[in-house]
Amino acid sequence: MNFSLYIARRYLFSKSSNNAINIITIIAAIGVFAGAFSLFIVLSGFSGLKDFSLSFSNEFDPDLKVFPETGKTLNITAEERAKLEQIEGIAAFSEIVEERVFLEYKNKTHTAFIKGVDPNYRRVNNIDSSLVFGTWLAQSEFQVVAGNGIARLLSLNTFDYQDLLSIMVPRPGKGQVTNPTDAFNRENVIVTDIYSVNEDLDSKYIFSNIAFARSLLEIDENQISAIEIKLSPNSNPEAVRAALATALDQNITIRNRAQLNETLYKMLNTENLAVYLIFTLVVIIALFNVIGSIIMVILDKRENIKTLHSLGASPNAIKNIFFLQGALMTVVGGIIGLLAAVLVVYLQLQYDLVMITPSLPYPVKITFINILLVLLTIGSLGLLASYIAASQSKKALTA
Repeated sequence: MNFSLYIARRYLFSKSSNNAINIITIIAAIGVFAGAFSLFIVLSGFSGLKDFSLSFSNEFDPDLKVFPETGKTLNITAEERAKLEQIEGIAAFSEIVEERVFLEYKNKTHTAFIKGVDPNYRRVNNIDSSLVFGTWLAQSEFQVVAGNGIARLLSLNTFDYQDLLSIMVPRPGKGQVTNPTDAFNRENVIVTDIYSVNEDLDSKYIFSNIAFARSLLEIDENQISAIEIKLSPNSNPEAVRAALATALDQNITIRNRAQLNETLYKMLNTENLAVYLIFTLVVIIALFNVIGSIIMVILDKRENIKTLHSLGASPNAIKNIFFLQGALMTVVGGIIGLLAAVLVVYLQLQYDLVMITPSLPYPVKITFINILLVLLTIGSLGLLASYIAASQSKKALTA
């Protein structure tokens, strides 16, 4: 066995004659344990919150979405639709017509967006899981599905045939409008369902059949606002992007789910980084105990150090004793803390120990990245602290 490692293990695991050093060593080990434990718990909590936050938008947003590079609409031909169906990696696609509209119901008003969708929309997006009550759009054109936020603001009821929801949109054209009633296209519709995704989206969109939206907006049959695409499992998104650019002979912009929710992703990643840095600072403070513990051992073992040096141990070998003692303390304490944290997170996943609401457990997630990050953080900072403390051993030779 390596000489320095053997002595380091003896110093770490054997009881010192000085009780104060034993207490300081125990405190240092507990600090490392607590640092690794808390860091993994917090990272797992934020990973769970991130997935929980994105789960709402993932139900609403497609894998890829095609927009016009300029203007509001794309012109898609039957030939281009056929090309899209042949692209490898596309499981389904849906044509979308989208525009801002003005809603009126029982003298209450709200500005929202109408989203005209074709029959493929439910194959592309998991909107069914967000439907609260009612039925999705049928063949009748004069039907809409409203968000829960819009329903609350306007006090909407489903299948209320006595009071219909009125949708208004500015009429396209040029020139001066002499009669205000001619400035808007207006249709009365029945609300057949309510969806609930999140507070922002619930107050933003109403869904209709694409034919109804085209009629309301007075646009041609081949005009669309966007194409939403669901990718096949194990497909290559970049290859699909290239194929889309070839199939659609016009200037387009293609965005994935992260790009569609760029602000949300940036916010979540920034929060995750901030919390990691804060708890890394806590780990650094805890590792000062390791430095103090090693220095106290060096002071207590001065006579032993001189004896080892007289027996032929080099200054570097003596330095390695205390470096390895600190490294063992941080590695062992970090691994035990990490294992305890993994166990706690696993129990939360299995038994819902902590609840946000009576029906919603606090979201957590165990990931290999978080485990690796904790090990690298504790390991690198622990080795640095051990090196700093072990450097004091050379002074003991001259004391």
